[in-house]
Amino acid sequence: MHISAGLKSAILAQDGALFPWVPVAFGCGIGVFFALDAPPSGTARAALSLLLMACIVLAWRLHVARWFALACAIGLAGFLWMDLRSDYVNAPRLAKPYYGAVSGRVVLVDRSAAGTLRLTLENPVMAGQPPAQTPHRLRFSMQAAQSFLSPRAGQFVSATVWMAPPSGAVEPGGFDFQRHAYFSRIGATGYSRVPVLALRAPRAGPSVAGLRQGITDHILTQLAPRLGGVAAALMTGDRSGILPKDLRALRRSNLAHLLAISGLHMGLLAAVSFAAARFGLCLMSGVALRHPVKRYAAIVALMVATGYLLLSGASIATQRAYIMALVALVAVLLERQAFSMRALAVAALIVLGVRPESLLSVGFQMSFAATGALIAVFEALRHLPLQRAHWVFRWAAGVVVSSAVAGLATAPFSAASFNILVPFGLLANLLAVPMMGLLVMPAALAALLLWPLGLSFVGFWVMGLGLRWILGVAHWVSGLEGGLRHVPAPPAAAMLALCFGFLVLLLWQGRGRWLGGGVLLMALVVWANSPRPDLLIAENGRLVGLMTPEGRALSRSRGQGFIAAAWLQNDGDAAHQEVAAARLTSLRDDIYVVPLPIMQPAHSLAQPADHAAPRHGHALLWHVSNKAELAIMLEMLAREGCRPGDIIVSALPFGRGADPALARSLAKCRIFDADSLARTGALSVSIRSPEKAEWLRADGAGGRYPTPYIIRQSRSARRWHQP
Repeated sequence: MHISAGLKSAILAQDGALFPWVPVAFGCGIGVFFALDAPPSGTARAALSLLLMACIVLAWRLHVARWFALACAIGLAGFLWMDLRSDYVNAPRLAKPYYGAVSGRVVLVDRSAAGTLRLTLENPVMAGQPPAQTPHRLRFSMQAAQSFLSPRAGQFVSATVWMAPPSGAVEPGGFDFQRHAYFSRIGATGYSRVPVLALRAPRAGPSVAGLRQGITDHILTQLAPRLGGVAAALMTGDRSGILPKDLRALRRSNLAHLLAISGLHMGLLAAVSFAAARFGLCLMSGVALRHPVKRYAAIVALMVATGYLLLSGASIATQRAYIMALVALVAVLLERQAFSMRALAVAALIVLGVRPESLLSVGFQMSFAATGALIAVFEALRHLPLQRAHWVFRWAAGVVVSSAVAGLATAPFSAASFNILVPFGLLANLLAVPMMGLLVMPAALAALLLWPLGLSFVGFWVMGLGLRWILGVAHWVSGLEGGLRHVPAPPAAAMLALCFGFLVLLLWQGRGRWLGGGVLLMALVVWANSPRPDLLIAENGRLVGLMTPEGRALSRSRGQGFIAAAWLQNDGDAAHQEVAAARLTSLRDDIYVVPLPIMQPAHSLAQPADHAAPRHGHALLWHVSNKAELAIMLEMLAREGCRPGDIIVSALPFGRGADPALARSLAKCRIFDADSLARTGALSVSIRSPEKAEWLRADGAGGRYPTPYIIRQSRSARRWHQP
């Protein structure tokens, strides 16, 4: 009785501040959908729909538990909406590797993490592939010299490519590219090592893609290539012209967000347009005295923001920024407070309604975290007597506070996704962000307005000055000693606790919000003290990583570079793959890596008998990558035997051999071969005490068997993993 009364008084004390929790409950339902091993069946969907209606009825009839029933209803609505979205974007996916001719229309030109040009084709034609089994979209990197053709969006091209189904997460709990490709309707990825040929030019007639390309070409003629690539990224979203060294410096100085057309750029452009339109209308006294100038300025800013959305390619980040600007400008039209938690909640609901899968994207998390923190802090500071202060002081204080608050709010999410902390990131943002707002974006808008008059060079010249300053700051800060720190990836529990604490700290009214601060600090402590998995196995079986006292030791010094770099990055390890491969000399007390030739090139294939596997209480780890190593391993196991606790990782389908004694010996150890890994995806293994450990089945069936290893599954049974 006391608990229900206390809960009711706590909810009533929110005083109308519960609406911002609506997108939180909606997002919880979306998160539950992604946490499931498999999508719900038809019966489960019907049952959940009935439960949703029951919760709505209970919310209408109950009093004390009304808010709980309403929250459950909103969460169920988010779950079912995510389920409908996953069915809507379902598209064919390549079932097996493909090598041959591909032709299609280019819809996106960008660069891969390695810096190579990358094309995304829509409605491709693949030789020998039935149309019903052809992916809706595919993406490949251009690895051949291509001086005679500059691919553009809208072109029809042809290439000889090697394609494969999108790969899953490099480790359980990591970024799942297969899921990202599913919701982007990309059914195959690969590369081309021969030149790409243009079949025909883009279709004649005006188009947004043609306008974007024309503006990009004009920018590159007005500015030096180094500055033109950055300017094109800011104005049209084309990042293919940015130099790799500049991109690296921007990332290492925490200024890479300036390249993404997101809330900062959309907000600056809308604010500049709003201020310029309002100032211009106020100069006409007849209009200013008789008409709502503020509303007219909001309409102008909305038109400019819409044009910027179309001009920049309407990426997911830009759509999210446009929705947030749209909500703010509509609030001005309705004479409501433009920046408030309610407006932010409306924007979050619209974004999650349009693209519910964006909940898991770091862009969604960072943009709403920064905006929410800024609104909360400036609402708390608005009562301070700063109105009499000089405008220069107010502007400088606003820049410092906003940069510090946004940096602190986004730092945990940035560190969790990119595994780096930039201690001097605040300094870089204080020096660069004001230049973006005062010079770069206004100059970009002026250049577009002056283009029809042939005076765009004036705006681009001013824009170039600001871009030189920003790039100079990025290179200076990235070169400072101690300017980059690597951090390990957080466990899922710590990330959930961090999000919960952050939301309570921002949204709860009263002293109870400080409970969120305590939860947030606890999450950070758990993150800092959480161990990384002892053993990682790639989904193709071609790479194994064992944690040693010196860091993770990799089974290969070359090849599988993307997976190796991701593992080391998630460990918070700055070492290169070659250095990590040399760590195999570091032995553990409980496991010994058998040095097959691919691990130790000094060993000779002609002398397999010299390979002794000293046990001394160790469990043995075998990694087989080719048939020669498989033959060596089978010969050694036939001589020494396989014991419980030993692990065999094979990149080949594993045959247990015709020898009955060998087959019985192999049955005692755990084998991960190409077939089993294709079903489970990448695996992580945590090594516990042999006396008090168990193995959890990687296929999610929940069986338990005695072994010194706990294998945490990757969720391979979800809909987006299925061909």
